[in-house]
Amino acid sequence: MSKIKFAIIGDPISHSLSPTLHNYWFKKYNIQAEYELLNVKENEIESIIKKIKSGDIKGINVTLPYKRSIIPLLSKTVNDAKETYSVNTVMLDENNDVTGENTDVYGFQAAYLKSIINDEKKNKKALILGAGGVSPSIILALMKSNITDISLSNRTYDKSLFLKNKFKTLKILRWEKCSEELKKFDILINATSLGLKQDDEFEINLENYKKDMIYIDTIYNPPQTKLLKYFKSNKISTHNGLNMFIYQGQKSFYLWNKINPEIDDDLIKLLESKIS
Repeated sequence: MSKIKFAIIGDPISHSLSPTLHNYWFKKYNIQAEYELLNVKENEIESIIKKIKSGDIKGINVTLPYKRSIIPLLSKTVNDAKETYSVNTVMLDENNDVTGENTDVYGFQAAYLKSIINDEKKNKKALILGAGGVSPSIILALMKSNITDISLSNRTYDKSLFLKNKFKTLKILRWEKCSEELKKFDILINATSLGLKQDDEFEINLENYKKDMIYIDTIYNPPQTKLLKYFKSNKISTHNGLNMFIYQGQKSFYLWNKINPEIDDDLIKLLESKIS
């Protein structure tokens, strides 16, 4: 019996643990399926969509840099994907329409925001660094969690304006102003790709922070970026992207298989062993 096929597309893609995550759950729930990495160029995405349409591939995850550019190739987007104009999960719906969904919003909320007391959320100020693929999901996750004082800064100012048009209450902070403004924020989120490589450096000074600030890095591989190590060494509450990755994957798995998979200790240990 041939296995049902799933995949993640992106470029680069070798750092992704999605195959480890989903293949663990396929085995646990005795599903005859396999999940693989597909490093594709933008002009190859359409052929992947055709394979979903024909049933050769049941579903895909989408990572950088295609979360926005894949949308014109889909039949439709739904729910959080429609609100963020960002897609990370693709499947056929009951009408055989190739449908884009966003599970990053849920992943970010479940991983980091549920632990903050509800009464405190409305007074929190958040700063997002980066205007890339995951940024709109983070903005919507914060808003859905009643954190509405949200600022964003990107090295290229013009790229911030797309998000400002999408989220009218979003405040845009000039990149060169981050150093002096950082002390105003309770939550700092790195949504850039800076940190994927060990020699990546921020050109801004981030020493002027609140002593009770929370730092969240959306990167999980490597498990500690230079910025996360810096804040951790200074006794700041830090989180890497692993929990967000797991929760977004959990929702993708449910959308494809209608099973809500357990996040158990063996899974956590397996994933951590791959990035330690």
